[in-house]
Amino acid sequence: MITIINDAPENVAAFKATGEITKEDFENLVIPHVKKKVEQFGELNYLLYLDTDLDQFTAGAWLQDVFLGLKNITKWNRAAIVTDKEGVQKFTDIFSVVMPGEFKSFPKDNLYNAFYWCENGNEVEN
Repeated sequence: MITIINDAPENVAAFKATGEITKEDFENLVIPHVKKKVEQFGELNYLLYLDTDLDQFTAGAWLQDVFLGLKNITKWNRAAIVTDKEGVQKFTDIFSVVMPGEFKSFPKDNLYNAFYWCENGNEVEN
């Protein structure tokens, strides 16, 4: 299931993924919320907090995620993937090279910094 993270900065479309993720999660929640943010701000700042294993994404959900990325490809500004899965972190950092906008991974214990980066484009200094 995907839920909206309501206490995210206003210019960030933020989601938390738990349990099984389906195509309907993207159709009914993610895409409309992303569309609203792009219309409001003219760009997409996106945060996904992965609190589930990637094998919990159904095939339809993966296709929907790809569709979301392609549809708004010119609107991507910043996207943070928050996870402790090392493989996902590496993929996110590599994906950043081929996509417009900035993509960055953050460990789960650094969620605040991920929100800050999505909102402002820089990280909180430690």
